[in-house]
Amino acid sequence: MQQNGVYDLLKLLELAIDESFTIIPNKFVVVKPDEILTLIDRIYASLPVEVQEARAFLRRREELQIEAQQKAEKIVADAQMEADRKLSEADFIKAVEREGIRIRNQVQEECEELKRKAMEEADAIRSQAADDAIKTKEGAEIYAEQVLTNLETDLTKLQQVVKNGQIYMEQLRSGSGSKGTGSYYAKPQPMREKEPAIR
Repeated sequence: MQQNGVYDLLKLLELAIDESFTIIPNKFVVVKPDEILTLIDRIYASLPVEVQEARAFLRRREELQIEAQQKAEKIVADAQMEADRKLSEADFIKAVEREGIRIRNQVQEECEELKRKAMEEADAIRSQAADDAIKTKEGAEIYAEQVLTNLETDLTKLQQVVKNGQIYMEQLRSGSGSKGTGSYYAKPQPMREKEPAIR
């Protein structure tokens, strides 16, 4: 009776799928979820008692397996804790000594690494300082050359002014200073402003 009921419900499930709206033939259809879920629930309810008992047994077996696994893990953890607790004082001291040696070696390695990085940074700073000094020296030389060039130009103009003044005074002494003095005397030119410092 129950077996026939299951088959009938399966037929109804097949019929509900066949009567559903097809989107892609043999692949995707639109079904009424409430109707399908109701049929599935009825199928589960119509399964033979033996099947339901078997499913319940399987669930219980899984629960027992999980419980046994948890107990086993707890036993192993307790045993490990007990073993750690029962370590002799000598073994504990040796373990501490080994850890101390490991920490000391690690600290030494870190110190060496810090020293190496500090040396690299110092070399980089020295190299940068040398480059900056070279650039500063080059800039100072260029600036000095410009200043000397400007001074040379200004001195040349001053020499010309002095020379023109001497010619003019000579003309005055010779009595011909009133004639064409403009051709002998040049108006002093303003001195060029100094170039800004190159940095």
